[in-house]
Amino acid sequence: VCPRGQRTDENKICRECVGSPDRYDWLYLGFMAMLPLVLHWFFIEWYSGKKSSSALLQHITALFECSVAAIVTLLVSDPVGSLHIRSCKVKKLSDWYTMLYNPSPDYITTVHCTHEAVYPLYTIVFIYYAFCLVLMMLLRPLLVKKIACGLGKSDRFKSIYAALYFFPVLTVLQAVGGGLLYYAFPYIILVLSLVTLAVYMSASEVEDLLVRKKRLVVLVSHWLLHAYGIISISKLDKLEQDLPLLALVPAPALFYVLTAKYTEPSRILSEGGNGH
Repeated sequence: VCPRGQRTDENKICRECVGSPDRYDWLYLGFMAMLPLVLHWFFIEWYSGKKSSSALLQHITALFECSVAAIVTLLVSDPVGSLHIRSCKVKKLSDWYTMLYNPSPDYITTVHCTHEAVYPLYTIVFIYYAFCLVLMMLLRPLLVKKIACGLGKSDRFKSIYAALYFFPVLTVLQAVGGGLLYYAFPYIILVLSLVTLAVYMSASEVEDLLVRKKRLVVLVSHWLLHAYGIISISKLDKLEQDLPLLALVPAPALFYVLTAKYTEPSRILSEGGNGH
């Protein structure tokens, strides 16, 4: 077992992690940092009802909490006081799950070799979530109490209660599926953002999408998520080959807008009725 901040080399000797995370590692950390923010925004929107002014302030506060938590997490990580972090390179999936590879040389006693081979990608996420939770508990209740006068007494704190549920879920997700998420997150982003965009657009009128500011913001944020997914898959290794792929970002939305009129349920029903 190696001390924190070290991992074994080919000769099974513990070496200090002196590398820095590559672009894909940062994209993974960005994805894990985005998860609580997106969930905060979703539940604030879900529970705020028609009070858009109070929702906007809560959205800004949630962004502030997560941004500060991210900066503080980087500052307390080694080297302390710097936004740079040193890390070990991820070589394979089993690097994430060293606890499953404790050897038993004599088949009786187990030698415990569990250490963070992917330092600090596994534990830094937990530290970030802890800071997010602390900042939310310090800032949000005061803000909600001040501004959410239009909401009922029980409703105004519901987005905070939701966070108290989803933070443990995210923590377990990272603890159990950290390595799987590391390899699958670009595809998860693309699939989820496509599905949620399709659901959102089907729930709202096509004409409203371009007129109402709120809906336009949701559309653009989905596009940003598409772009993030595409960048994560391509890693932008070959710029001239990968940058044109970003032109595909608005394609699903345009496809929906162009084909929505052909799949209007009332029209299909009326045509079916005429056919009979």
